[in-house]
Amino acid sequence: MRASAGKRRPAPGAARRAAVAERLAEHRLDALLVTALPNIRYLTGFTGSNAMLLVFPSGALLFTDPRYALQAPAEADCRVKISKRRILSDIAAALARRRVRRLGFERERMRFDVFDKLRSHLPLKSSLEPVDGWIERLRMIKSAEEIEAIRRSVETNSRAFDLASRHLQPGTTENDFAAEIEYRMRKLGAEGPAFETIVAAGARSALPHASPTAARMKPRDLVMVDMGAMERGYASDMTRMFYIGAPGPRVRRYYAAVLRAQQAAIAAVRPGVRASAVDRAARSVLQEAGLAKAFIHSTGHGLGLEIHEPPRLGRGESLLLEPGMTITIEPGIYIEGWGGIRIEDTVVVTADGCEVLTPTHKELRAI
Repeated sequence: MRASAGKRRPAPGAARRAAVAERLAEHRLDALLVTALPNIRYLTGFTGSNAMLLVFPSGALLFTDPRYALQAPAEADCRVKISKRRILSDIAAALARRRVRRLGFERERMRFDVFDKLRSHLPLKSSLEPVDGWIERLRMIKSAEEIEAIRRSVETNSRAFDLASRHLQPGTTENDFAAEIEYRMRKLGAEGPAFETIVAAGARSALPHASPTAARMKPRDLVMVDMGAMERGYASDMTRMFYIGAPGPRVRRYYAAVLRAQQAAIAAVRPGVRASAVDRAARSVLQEAGLAKAFIHSTGHGLGLEIHEPPRLGRGESLLLEPGMTITIEPGIYIEGWGGIRIEDTVVVTADGCEVLTPTHKELRAI
């Protein structure tokens, strides 16, 4: 059955699936099995937690289970099959009816147990052919509607940060502040955080992906807050810093260096620039400040339906930036026993440069 058109705007899934179908012909594949849920959402509009999608040269068929018997036809803009047995059994039957001999699958997305079961269900003359990043490459270039969704997510994230910050004071625990942030996100309309909110105080701020703990913030602590909202399926990402008390010369000097690095990287973002050049711009500033060894990760990453998606802005990345790419710019330094500083914004590549979507100011906040 087909999704009812209703009064919703036409979904872009058909055009996206057509782009995938073109690749099928180029690679002499009869179909592609899509198992990554973000990719399924991108190609069909379906938001459920269990589904697989077969894309053929002339159509597509979405498989899901009876829990989504009402939701799937309402969301998806392609044919839907509600499987009353194992989804892979129905997929195998569909492949047999279509006489599929060469079936593509997402090499980096399919779990081995699914691969193994699928292989056991296929006819003897059929083969599984790995493909890499077809849909992820399409997803790198956001439509105007996607950019607007990300902008809304960014704005919700920043408002949640501002509201939560009013409750931050010496003695607040990392856990409590993370919970306050996520509460504010949901109150403002987000579906939830795009990832586990990072709140790391004192020496723990030197852990780039620290999980919040029951530790209390105390005088002379740096506090790193890395947070993102998920709204209408799209992620945002931002990192800001607090200091408990009056920051001394070393903190101010290091913070100024990271801020200059971030500004240099943002200034480098424009169409035709290699992703590695943006990373190099940030790294050069920190090299001059004597902090290069403390910068231990890449300068940024793409985001959209997932919090981490291509492109990656790091050393050796030859991909050229294009208008419509949404990326983070987030240089940081991490010093064991002292702490860490990271500043991060969400940015969209435009026709002649870039736009910083994050509205939150970047001064070090003293509490």
